[in-house]
Amino acid sequence: MRDKLAHFFSSEPAAGIVLMIAAMLGIVAANSPVSEHYFSMLGSYVAGLSVSHWINDGLMAVFFLFVGLEVKRELLQGELDTNAKRILPGLAALGGLMMPALFYVLFNSGNPETLKGWAVPAATDIAFALGVLALLGSRVPVSLKIFLTALAIMDDLAVIVIIALFYSSSISFIYLALAAATLAVLFFLNKKGILKSLPYLLLGVLLWFFVLKSGLHATLAGVLLAFAIPLRVQDSVQEAPLLKWEHALENPVAFFVVPVFGFANAGVSFAGLDGSVLFDPVVMGIFAGLFLGKQLGVFGVVWATVKLGWTELPEGASWLQVYGVALLCGIGFTMSLFISLLAFVDPTIQDYSKVGVFLGSLFAGVLGYLVLKFAPFERIKIKY
Repeated sequence: MRDKLAHFFSSEPAAGIVLMIAAMLGIVAANSPVSEHYFSMLGSYVAGLSVSHWINDGLMAVFFLFVGLEVKRELLQGELDTNAKRILPGLAALGGLMMPALFYVLFNSGNPETLKGWAVPAATDIAFALGVLALLGSRVPVSLKIFLTALAIMDDLAVIVIIALFYSSSISFIYLALAAATLAVLFFLNKKGILKSLPYLLLGVLLWFFVLKSGLHATLAGVLLAFAIPLRVQDSVQEAPLLKWEHALENPVAFFVVPVFGFANAGVSFAGLDGSVLFDPVVMGIFAGLFLGKQLGVFGVVWATVKLGWTELPEGASWLQVYGVALLCGIGFTMSLFISLLAFVDPTIQDYSKVGVFLGSLFAGVLGYLVLKFAPFERIKIKY
């Protein structure tokens, strides 16, 4: 039994499956006799913040720290370390950001309050998307997995910028200056070749507090800290701190941080909701953005750039397989739910947005899986 569990948690689809189970448990809890206790627990206060805020501002800062570490590594030493490697996933990510936002705006242009959610369908959940891809095994060429990973990372980077620019509250320049000073010290330590983790960790906590108080979203502190962690070391025997941190955080983020977020934020009470909710502009905008906008934006950009001769299809991939991956990009779950919490204050609109995220992600994930499952494929060896 222990060996089976170890095998499961080391498999590629495990993180997506655990997140799916956590989200389902959240939905069940919100619509069961324990719903009052579920919402009461999330609303209870600990050390000045509600449990919900600790999860969304605290735990998710750890998630964004992990994302930032991954982005920095890929940009400097990974699949995005040259401009040639960045072009196709970068342009595809841009298309996958713009088209979903456009679809959402088309449904909500007449309502300034709901229009704030334009970025909700713009995000891709990398854990879910790669989890679905992993279920298909060798039916999908390695080059497409690399393409999806690079695209999702570029997408995450863009979403981080969007959060900083559009979803921050009134700015306290005193705390912002303190955050900037702390960040400067972190980069100074990096410049001086300090490789011990403790100074970065302590200053990282201080940075999180200052960013939280500054009016910027506290999760941005995780990304800023990540970019200050050293990746290059002179001693080839010693592991770089960034790689050490990324490895240490991988399982806690995948199997604790993200599932806890999913459980806490997927809980939509369906009491009082009927079929008419499906035609609400928020629901329709998010659903259309994730299911239609993502596939049109990603696939459309790939098709256009290949036909123009700017880029080439990932090695060994067919157009149908690229379309399947474009569909999987419409799985927005974690990041979409997170942005919806920042965009909407009204709990009812938040619930509507969650319904849209669930439906859009479900349709995109299932259809993407089926397209890739039945698409003709050729087994090839990728040369590196």
